[in-house]
Amino acid sequence: QVQLVESGGGLVQAGGSLRLSCAASGRAIPYYAMGWFRQAPGKERDLIAAISWNAKRTYYADSVKGRFTISRDNAKSTVYLQMNSLKPEDTAVYYCAVDAAPQTWPFRPSDYWGQGTQVTVSS
Repeated sequence: QVQLVESGGGLVQAGGSLRLSCAASGRAIPYYAMGWFRQAPGKERDLIAAISWNAKRTYYADSVKGRFTISRDNAKSTVYLQMNSLKPEDTAVYYCAVDAAPQTWPFRPSDYWGQGTQVTVSS
């Protein structure tokens, strides 16, 4: 079993910043790539950022490239998403995910999901 607990969401004005955290447990997390997804009402859950197990590779969706930064602290089994220059279209529930297999790339999510954290950006 893998447990993923997201935190750090909230309400912010357009142009503001938030930092999301995801604490992971139940697996040798330092050896797995991690990713952040988001899901807006009525839309699919989309991958927006991912980071390899050793942090040497990252992926960003075009919609967040240059504004969001993914990072990880393997000592804490925690992955972060720094979100800057937020826009109303960034409003969604944000989820973190762990890769289905260790030490692989590109990122492919497993079936484990956290409860998500709501991010609301007002205009």
